[in-house]
Amino acid sequence: MKAKRQSWTQIPLVRHALVALGFLLIAITPLVGPIPGPGGIITFGAGLSLILKYTGWAKRLYVRFKRRHPKKGSWTDWSLRRASARRRHEIQQRREAEN
Repeated sequence: MKAKRQSWTQIPLVRHALVALGFLLIAITPLVGPIPGPGGIITFGAGLSLILKYTGWAKRLYVRFKRRHPKKGSWTDWSLRRASARRRHEIQQRREAEN
């Protein structure tokens, strides 16, 4: 029987490196912000998405935030291409189609 191939993001060292990169991107945002263009926003968003994707505590904070601010949470779901958000959206569309 062939062993299932492990994704590179499931390796703990890689996950820790991605989270560290996320914190680094957030830390350099004030340095990139004054440069003309949307660099600061993109840098902050990329860092935040790396942290949210690979840490449990950030996911829990995100869930709390999303419950308080559903409209803002839907934008975050869209930008992160979260599978759970897609499923909820499809279920909601089916329910609306039935009514």
